[in-house]
Amino acid sequence: MPQFTTLTSRTIALPRNDVDTDQIIPARFLKATDKAGMGDYLFADWRYNADGSPKSDFVLNQPEAQDAQILLAGDNFGCGSSREHAPWALTGFGFRAVIATSFADIFRNNALKNGLLPIVVDKQTHADLLDLLEEAPNAELAVDLATQTLTLPDSRAVEFPIDGFSKTCLLNGVDELGYILTFADQIAEYERSGN
Repeated sequence: MPQFTTLTSRTIALPRNDVDTDQIIPARFLKATDKAGMGDYLFADWRYNADGSPKSDFVLNQPEAQDAQILLAGDNFGCGSSREHAPWALTGFGFRAVIATSFADIFRNNALKNGLLPIVVDKQTHADLLDLLEEAPNAELAVDLATQTLTLPDSRAVEFPIDGFSKTCLLNGVDELGYILTFADQIAEYERSGN
């Protein structure tokens, strides 16, 4: 899993509420067991016409979406089924963080296990961000995971919650197994001691 410490990036707004995992990545793409290429299927039914051509009016098909690493979503992002392919598709497209007023629990957990940082902000901050991106679409936001802050272009810092274990894993670029393996010497010593 890639390490996450700080991130400064342009942000793409997709302020729809109740975006479920089938919209993030439609079920027909769930046969894949590899993360490679998943970004191509992100929001596939919204991004592409029936013939496979990109829909010119969809936000991810706009030039400013290229290289943006933060997605500003609406409320209850990632609801629906518990497919791990949803964070695979988001990270495959290049997103490292998603900002919303709330996330579905299973999606949030899957995101954290796959190096995607879900950032919860209050409704006023969310509204401020939407206004900012409408006025200055190329504005950059800064994320500092160690201090759990999202910094807006006006230097206002907003704190966001994250559990300690997920934070440690992201800061060190390890998944749950990788975290356990950092204690390999202590585990081996315990086994040798016969306890």
